[in-house]
Amino acid sequence: MSTNSLPHSPFAALNRGPLAYVALTAYIAVTSILMLTNTRTSLGTDVSFVLFLLGFLLLYRARVSNGYKLALGAIMLIGVVPYFGTMNAYYIELAIQAGIFVALALGLNVVVGFAGLLDLGYVAFFAVGAYLWGIFSTDQIAQISPGASPVSPQLFYLFMALGLFVGAFFGVLLGLPVLRLRGDYLAIVTLGLGEVIRVLAVNLDRPINITNGSQGIKSIARPPLPDFLYAIFPGLDNPQLYQLFIYALALLVVGITVLTVFRLKNSRIGRAWEAIREDETAAIAMGVPLVRMKLMAFAVGASFAGVMGVLFAAKQQFINPPTFDLIRSIGILAMVILGGMGSIPGVILGGVLVTLLDLQILPRIATELGALKRQGIVIPDWFDPAQYQRALFGLLLILMMIFRPEGILPDQRRREEAHETAVQEAPEEAEAGEVKPV
Repeated sequence: MSTNSLPHSPFAALNRGPLAYVALTAYIAVTSILMLTNTRTSLGTDVSFVLFLLGFLLLYRARVSNGYKLALGAIMLIGVVPYFGTMNAYYIELAIQAGIFVALALGLNVVVGFAGLLDLGYVAFFAVGAYLWGIFSTDQIAQISPGASPVSPQLFYLFMALGLFVGAFFGVLLGLPVLRLRGDYLAIVTLGLGEVIRVLAVNLDRPINITNGSQGIKSIARPPLPDFLYAIFPGLDNPQLYQLFIYALALLVVGITVLTVFRLKNSRIGRAWEAIREDETAAIAMGVPLVRMKLMAFAVGASFAGVMGVLFAAKQQFINPPTFDLIRSIGILAMVILGGMGSIPGVILGGVLVTLLDLQILPRIATELGALKRQGIVIPDWFDPAQYQRALFGLLLILMMIFRPEGILPDQRRREEAHETAVQEAPEEAEAGEVKPV
């Protein structure tokens, strides 16, 4: 439902004037209380958590002042979610994973949504960042350079900055061979280059053991906890504090990513990317530097993945090549398409939605079906929704392409283009005698 359609709906009165403030605050307060008073991992808590997250979408759509939106959003992200996470570690882990994939989806959105360059090897930059911190923070560095010792965990923040530059460097390396390619050819080449990174991670264990091959790298160092966290949360143990700390870092990276992407989109660079996406020939004729702009899109998108790769490695403390396979790239692309290519709020929504489906909703359905089965209800052994999640994502993408190709929260320009296309096609079909049934 679009904002423009709300005045004609029965709930229009709730979305304007003072009543909008009251209704929005009441919804967020009620869902927060429901969540905080039911901390056990269960179906009821899952539903409460999803309803609470739905509050962010209502917050975005509501006709209230931007200052009020920011204040409520900050209370939810900085207050309610971390506090709930101290009572149930599963949900704060879910929030961290959602943050990581939202940042990845925003990075891919720069390449696919803004510049129109279909990149199927995006996860390779995520792997580069993860292996960067994984190698240098563990004894793996001694396998490459005998006598070298792991870097201090204090240098984690420096490596996050390095991850940004290394990711951008590999983004340019990927972009150089595909400058003249478009459409399907571009997708195939980026897919191949992405797989090259994964295969290198598998095979670079000889003659010099750089990545430890398929065994992966374990015992990856974590950044030291700031002392003030012990003072603020005296009753929490180290694992709980680490989760809150990683959550705060993920939130910070997502915030910086959103701000950077927003500024880029509304700059001359963003308009040049849109021109390239719409028509490369016309863009060149208008003086857009095609090579520079394409390489910049690859570099910017890859840099976010490099930073998140460093954070992901520190969080997981273990990485191996299967973590960065093609399916991961497809999943991130699904987040962009589902939310709306080129739309920043849409991609954030797509990232959260796909992460919830992958990690919470489908496994919960499988758990509940197993419980019903144990109670005697006949359910086929082969029916496990968690095992069909890829099929479900494929089905979602097909349905989106048929019924809403612009995504759930589309970019304004793409929405207008989709509607213009539909309007132009209708008279052509009528002239051709293709009358649709009423």
